[in-house]
Amino acid sequence: MAETVQSKRPNFSAINLGGNGINAGAGQAASKSGSAKKLVIKNLRERPKLPENYQEVTWSKLKEAVLAIQQSRSITYSLEELYQAVENMCNHKMAAQLYANLKALTEAHVKQQVLGFLGDELADRDLFLRAMNECWQNHCRQMIMVRSIFLYLDRTYVLQSPAVLSIWDMGLDTFRTHVITDELVQNRTVTGLLSLIGCERAGEAVDRILLKSLLRMLCDLQIYQAAFEDRFLQATDRLYAAEGQRLLHERDVPQYLAHVDRRLQEEHERLLYYLGRQHAAHAHLLGGEAADQRAPGDAAAEGDWTSCWSRAATRSCDCLYSLVSRVKNGLVELGTGMSTYVKKRGRTIVVDEEKDRAMVQELLEFKDHMDNIMVQCFQNNDKFMQLLRGRLRELHQPATEQAGRDDRTVVRQVSLSKYIDTKLRSGNKEATEEELERLMDKIMVLFRFIHGKDVFEAFYKKDLAKRLLLGKSASVDAEKSMLSKLKQECGAGFTSKLEGMFKDMELSKDIMLTFKQHLANQRKPPSLDLNVNILTMGYWPTYPPVEASPASRHGYKELHVSLYQALVLLLFNDSTELTLEEVQASTKIEKDELRRTVQSLACGKARVIQKVPRGKDINPGDKFVFNREFTHQLYRIKINQIQLKGDGQYSMEEQKDTEERVFQDRQYQIDAAIVPHHEDAQVALPQPAHIGAAIHQLKSQFQVKPTDLKKRIESLIDRDYMERGQGQSQHVQLRGLSQ
Repeated sequence: MAETVQSKRPNFSAINLGGNGINAGAGQAASKSGSAKKLVIKNLRERPKLPENYQEVTWSKLKEAVLAIQQSRSITYSLEELYQAVENMCNHKMAAQLYANLKALTEAHVKQQVLGFLGDELADRDLFLRAMNECWQNHCRQMIMVRSIFLYLDRTYVLQSPAVLSIWDMGLDTFRTHVITDELVQNRTVTGLLSLIGCERAGEAVDRILLKSLLRMLCDLQIYQAAFEDRFLQATDRLYAAEGQRLLHERDVPQYLAHVDRRLQEEHERLLYYLGRQHAAHAHLLGGEAADQRAPGDAAAEGDWTSCWSRAATRSCDCLYSLVSRVKNGLVELGTGMSTYVKKRGRTIVVDEEKDRAMVQELLEFKDHMDNIMVQCFQNNDKFMQLLRGRLRELHQPATEQAGRDDRTVVRQVSLSKYIDTKLRSGNKEATEEELERLMDKIMVLFRFIHGKDVFEAFYKKDLAKRLLLGKSASVDAEKSMLSKLKQECGAGFTSKLEGMFKDMELSKDIMLTFKQHLANQRKPPSLDLNVNILTMGYWPTYPPVEASPASRHGYKELHVSLYQALVLLLFNDSTELTLEEVQASTKIEKDELRRTVQSLACGKARVIQKVPRGKDINPGDKFVFNREFTHQLYRIKINQIQLKGDGQYSMEEQKDTEERVFQDRQYQIDAAIVPHHEDAQVALPQPAHIGAAIHQLKSQFQVKPTDLKKRIESLIDRDYMERGQGQSQHVQLRGLSQ
């Protein structure tokens, strides 16, 4: 086509419209305008037509290519030619027939393949599964190649027809319909897979790649759940139910938990390959009927579970917590088991009289162990922490209705006081100051759990007095730190007398320093070495007066002895032989204390007197003779006092006397809480409100019941400290205290 462009604008005046179309010609322009050529556009003489047998010929090419792919032969035609043939058929409205032909060809091939799985040639499980996997892999590879040839059909006709499956989905549907859904083939496939999984669970080596491929096949064919999963879970249920029943009777709890943990790790690893479920193992190994037979709270299996909570089984507790947290209500059952164990183990510590000496130490170790489990195993679970604190608090509650009168409760308080005394004495070289401070913090945890803290205060005061007066405190800073902790826990009223004891000791020290300086300034300072403590009577424990008959004595050794030891030795200035009864009659020392005293003098390392007959025990009728043959390499000799059995425990009489004084003091404290400290003569209060206020005031010291308060009110009325209001049976009036 050629055209001539004029100088200014195009000239279309020469275009003529014909009846049959458009005939455009470029005529000769006027002689003045120059010459121009015509552009002629003509209609096609006739529309292009396909050969009469084009569809048959083209499909024959495509069919040959598909069969070659299915039979793993080389294709005669190029892929570009085949793709163009599919495109031409689709453009000439042959897509539906082309799709139908391809589907029929695919079905025929798959039907032929299924025949190979129906005979006896593949009776062996492994051969059958490998053949099935090979068939599936070949089918997938073939459908990928077929789809690449028929891609134009897939992207046009299939997309425009919602009811028509894509070529890939059509291949999957055909394989599922004619191979896997065949009852015999499906049953042999699933049975073989379950058998293979069972062998691996039993410890045999299996082809995991084969398992993964076939299970992936079931998923791709969308029959995993219907054909395989239900049977797989049933087989898993049977396996672990039987295994749980058997191992529960063959292994102890830590071994059983280790086995469960290993099993679950194996199942989790299989999950990555098998696309199965992991809950079946949990249900039967931990939460099923078999596990119920050895549940943590079951008394019949308590001995087995105790080994899991032992000091050496922290790993088992960690494993147990990790496992049961995956089971429904597992942590609830675990908490019940832990609570039962703490209660039983704690009771064995606090109830056994033979363990009184080691009670506090065992409680602290037990508490440390459980705290360690809470941190390392139970992830500081709040509910478990509350259960632990609740059980430890129950261990220190009185066993009788009369609060604080339970004998074992008193023993626990005395043991705690003596344990603190042991740790704060100067002879304790086991810990540094930092370690001692941490130990005191742990002791305060136990202290919070005990009831009747006034009983503890009475015994603690006696021990503190001995440490201060005898100079046996390991550290004054540690003593004051402990006092500060008690004050913070119970208030200033609880520690006021204890603080007064320290003030007396500091004041006495200053007075003695001034006194010694005064003696040093004398012309002839006396050689007397005197040390005096000035004590406030209300702060310190009271002791019964002791009658003693001192005598004079001369010797060549300087003996450091207690008062009682000195009184006994002085008797031998006038007598060379005395019986136990004669010594007691002369010194008036209490019998048990006297036995300890003469035992220290006659049976210790420095035997100043001799016992007849010889022996370590002191019995009635024993005689004591001054040891004239006594020798010692040292001039200054310290004779230690024999401790009571139980390393410093109080005698029964002393303990009972202290208890009675404490309980008597409680009555006075209740009276003080009832009667306000003012002198208003006629003050009437509603009794319920008054009782509640008194209980609140006293609860930091000891437990008191409303009935106890009412009894004390009646006592106050009987003693004319209070009187009933006229006509008001439920009200009382205070008499003027100034009266």
